[in-house]
Order: sequence, then structure tokens, then C-alpha cells
Amino acid sequence: MQPDYPQPVPTGSTERGLPVDWDLARRTAGRLMQPGPEATRIEATELVARLRSDAAVAEGHVRDVTGLGHGLPLLPADVVDRPAWAAAAVLGMAALTADAQLPAVSRAARALTARTAGLQVGGIVAYLGGRVLGQYDPFGGPAGDGRLLLVAPNVHAAQQALDVPAADFGLWVCLHEATHRLQFTAVPWLRSYFAAEVGQFLSMAQGSDRSAVLDRLPEVLRAVRSSRGDSLAIVELLQGPEQRAVLDRLLALTTLLEGHADHVMDAAGPQVVPSVATIRSRFTARRRGGGLVDRVLRALLGVEAKVRQYAVGSAFTRHVVLAVGMEGFNRVWESPESLPSRSELADPGTWLRRVHS
Repeated sequence: MQPDYPQPVPTGSTERGLPVDWDLARRTAGRLMQPGPEATRIEATELVARLRSDAAVAEGHVRDVTGLGHGLPLLPADVVDRPAWAAAAVLGMAALTADAQLPAVSRAARALTARTAGLQVGGIVAYLGGRVLGQYDPFGGPAGDGRLLLVAPNVHAAQQALDVPAADFGLWVCLHEATHRLQFTAVPWLRSYFAAEVGQFLSMAQGSDRSAVLDRLPEVLRAVRSSRGDSLAIVELLQGPEQRAVLDRLLALTTLLEGHADHVMDAAGPQVVPSVATIRSRFTARRRGGGLVDRVLRALLGVEAKVRQYAVGSAFTRHVVLAVGMEGFNRVWESPESLPSRSELADPGTWLRRVHS
């Protein structure tokens, strides 16, 4: 299950962006990546063809549910294996962080940091590479203008583990990922806004006052004990006020994007995915599952926080759609100022009063 076209990988030799040896990250992920499930050539070929078809079909359904994107071209998806997804993920991270303004350091120090960071990024990507079903990368593709990836072996493994119909499950996954693609292609300002916020956060994080971090160390240690390993809560405490404001905006945006996609996939599901209720219940249980080691890793990598994002964002979307319909919900896409804050995501009525009053 190879990608449709090769992707160049940046080497990390430039002075721009994060000090990460991206080529080392890609190679490390490839070495650490676990092999996918066994499948015959016929099974693999049929799955790839079905997922490519499902991606286009799914976006049509997503447009009907959301009212977004009508008139835009229906773009293909790239069905890939785990190593190809890892290479694309590394490339996407490099592109997303390329414009971060970092303090000047010596070439020797940057090289050492880049190697260490490359190994760490590679390990994280290898772990996630066995779990990611699909991904829309707004900065991927040959021209850097977006790429939808579906990880065939992971879709196959999850479908078998959940014991649900293969045709239904593939389309259901595509509904979620097609929603993400439509969010970025139908909302003209979203891609540049997201990149700017990430760049600002990384620039501020790299230039943060270490003494201020040390001053907050007792508070961080208390949080470690009380949060039961909630990595997101700990990360927030390590930020200064300005950094935390940017982080709040990023978390609010990603929570909205994930929750909206979850809502849309289930809203479209009953008409096009007959077993959607079974898939949703089993998949939600799978998100919370895993052995002890897996659950520790998920907490350390922030995966548990992401799972909570789905629930909060989906509840916000459902509440707003019930109150003012999908057209009223789509006010969130008017401008960055119309996006809900983190507090509004938890209390949708406050967003409704601010935007619809």
C-alpha cells in the first residue's frame, strides 16, 4: 500500500523553523514502526480501491450535511501504508513549523538539539503510526496545499478489532477525514490562521523565560499529583500568560474541528452507514481502551486530551445545531473572531449569545 507519489523530506540543515532533524525523524519512525496486519494482495487491493472511492463519496455527504464546499472540486485521497503515513506526517510537521521565529544559537548547539529532537519525533510518529486511521494535512501534498491520507492497514486492523462491516467502517472513517478537508478548503482564512497561531506559540515557547518556568515548578508538581498524568494540564502550567492565551486559542480551534467532524460523521451516518450506531459505540470504547503501557503512552503524548476534545467539541456542535441549525452553526467560520473560546465550548449558550444576539 504505497503512496501515490514520493514526498521529499527536509533535512533539518537550515536555520529556519524548529531545531529538528526531520530526515532522522523519518528514518527513526520507519525503523520503529510495527508492521501492519496480515492481508492478501487481493484484500489490500480491494481495500485501497474502496477507500479511494469512499473518500469522494464521503465528502459529497459531508457537503450535504454542513452546507459547505458546494462547487469546490472533489479531490482524491491518498491511501498509504504506515511508513508512508509517517513520512508524510514528518513532512507536514516540518512545513507547519517552518516559520517559527527562534532565538539564535550556535550551529553546534542546533545540530545537537536537532538530532535529539529528531529521535524523539520519530519515536512519537512510530507510536501514532500504528493507530492513525486517516489524516487531513492542510500543508501536505506536492504543492503544500493539502493532502488527505487514509492509512489502509490501520483501517483494516480497526475494522477487524471492532468486528463491524468493512464497507460501513471505511466510509465512516472517510466521513470524519473529509470533514476536516472541507473545513480547510471551504473556509479561506482557516489554514493561514492555524499556521500563524502555531508559529506564534512555538516562537514564544522557544523564547520563554526559564526562570519563570522554575518559579512555577511547585505549582507544576502539585498538578502532576492531582491531574493523574493529564499532560495537557501540565503543559498549560508551564506557559506564561501570553503563551497560554495562544495555547487556549489553538486548543479551542482543534477542539472545534474534531468535535465538528465527529458530529458530521454521525449526522451523515444513518443514511449512508447502516451500522453507524454499532460502530460509534464500539469505537468510543476503543478510544478509551488499551493496556497499561499503552494508556501511559497515550497520556504522555496528549492522546487522552485529544479524546476529550472530541467529546467537548461534539457536544458544542450538537447544542448549537439544535438551537440555530447548521446554517447558524456555520457562523463559526465567518472569521477568527467568530470562533468559540475554550470557555464557550464548555458553555455553548455564551457563544450563541455573543454571536447570534
